[in-house]
Amino acid sequence: MTQDDTERLTLVPWRTTYQRLLSTAGEHARGLRTSLLGLVVAAVLQGLALACMLPLFVVLLRPQPEWSTALAWLGGMTALAVLATVVRWRAMGFDFDGRMSQATHALRLQLGEQLRRMPLERLQDKRTGELSSMLLGNVDENLNYALTVFNMIAGAVVTPLVAALVTLWLDWRVGLILLLVFPAIVPLYRRRRPAQDRDKRRVAAAHSRTYADILEYTQGLAVLRAACCEGEKAERLQESFAHLRATQDAAERAGAKPAIIVASVVELGLLLVVAAGTTWVVMGSLDLAVLAAVMVMVVRFAEPLANFITFTKVFSLIEAALERIEALLAIEPLAQQTPERIPEQYDIRFEGVSFTYAQSAEPVIQGIDAELAPCSLTALVGPSGSGKTTLTRLLMRHADAQAGRVSIGGVDVRAIPPKTLNGLISAVFQDVYLFDDTVRDNIRMARPSASDAEVEAAARAAQCLSFIERLPQGWDTRLGEIGGRLSGGERQRISIARALLKDAPIVVLDEPTAALDTESEVAVQRAIDALVRAKTVIVIAHRLSTIAAADRILVIEDGRLVEQGRHQELLDAAGRYRSMWDAQQATKDWHLKDSPLPA
Repeated sequence: MTQDDTERLTLVPWRTTYQRLLSTAGEHARGLRTSLLGLVVAAVLQGLALACMLPLFVVLLRPQPEWSTALAWLGGMTALAVLATVVRWRAMGFDFDGRMSQATHALRLQLGEQLRRMPLERLQDKRTGELSSMLLGNVDENLNYALTVFNMIAGAVVTPLVAALVTLWLDWRVGLILLLVFPAIVPLYRRRRPAQDRDKRRVAAAHSRTYADILEYTQGLAVLRAACCEGEKAERLQESFAHLRATQDAAERAGAKPAIIVASVVELGLLLVVAAGTTWVVMGSLDLAVLAAVMVMVVRFAEPLANFITFTKVFSLIEAALERIEALLAIEPLAQQTPERIPEQYDIRFEGVSFTYAQSAEPVIQGIDAELAPCSLTALVGPSGSGKTTLTRLLMRHADAQAGRVSIGGVDVRAIPPKTLNGLISAVFQDVYLFDDTVRDNIRMARPSASDAEVEAAARAAQCLSFIERLPQGWDTRLGEIGGRLSGGERQRISIARALLKDAPIVVLDEPTAALDTESEVAVQRAIDALVRAKTVIVIAHRLSTIAAADRILVIEDGRLVEQGRHQELLDAAGRYRSMWDAQQATKDWHLKDSPLPA
């Protein structure tokens, strides 16, 4: 939520918050609704129990108390108090018996499923730390504190309200003054709540930003140390901390005055009840016993009522969390064409494909037409940023083209079930992501049902055995976050082993050897040779010498397909490919002596 969004916030009715809360509880909504109703009933019973003090005091303070009547009122008060405790305990059982944890777990799974279904283009707009904050902090704020806070608010509002209504029965004047305290609070609360909601959303957004910056700082600490930008010099992280502190300070300062005003109104209102009651007792129009009972109730009500605004602040946090969760769940998945179809062949066609990213005004792919034969190797070449990777992402359906059609075996990728499409394509990227798990499990994730022998065979074909045997626990060595225990070439070979194990008919290679040393490149190239046999292969490359034997080369520039053909055909055409080839060949003759270092 942006700064402008927070400025435009209006009062969100509690009914809306309640409905959102039930919605995120999913299949546990009925249990949560029952628990919330139980807390209201418990607060009503507690109010009735406190109201029993009025007739009890009247009976006890008579010159000749009627002990049987007093015991009856005492028994009734005790029974109501015990019943209120039992009802509250059963209502809080939604927390105690683990159903709240189950609802929280189900919500996290729902959010995880949404991350899997939503377009990756939208997912790339969000920082990892912000998503982690939502899946952990926002979910906890949404459900874990709801019953506790609602219980406190019910005790602060419903209980004194019921007691005040009962007081009307014995003395309408005292009951009316008690009831007037509530209308005095409501305008103050309604006036303050939009600003309070805005402050809490700002704090929530600042927390999310700081969480993301901390995660980014931790993951990039090696780079930051090398650049002498850690500690106090980590400007982005320090700025994030300062922003969080300033936001929290501003929210606390803004909320202090309204809280004091409400507490003062409550205290003055209850003191007015005592003062008026004392006056009526002196004048002889009010029983002293009634005043004594009212004073006891006033002492009981004063603190919860005074803290009413403080309790509602937590509801503002819950509302902010609900909005963030609702916004993520509202992102529509890519539309699936019907009827669903599964391709029987693996040729690939791009027909008039154009695509523009949501945050960009200019198309990154413009009217590309190309046909890739089955069991062939097609290379995509061109300057950085020309749209090569975007084209492969459209094939893998990370997003859908705004114009044109991408098909596999004559079937539009939008008609292929997502799970089936994912199974048809193996991808080996330049930047490999490994998980903090064992070597074996990092490879097996490509096909969880694979046996150990199949995993080891894939690793052998990917030239992985030599370095796996050197690891401290061999196959059972955990690779650390993002595979930090391995070198770039070793991570790349693990990635290729995954692709070999998956054995998909289409393989996408996105600069898999660009950042490797010569020895690692040779090993990775051997692994790739094993991977691409009898596959439809798309390789993105900058070093043209590595793709000279490709069946077809597509030259892409500024999002357009400017040339296509075999290596020699493109050289003979003396176009853009020839100029790129000549430029790269010229660098082979470059020597340090040609560009001497300054003296």
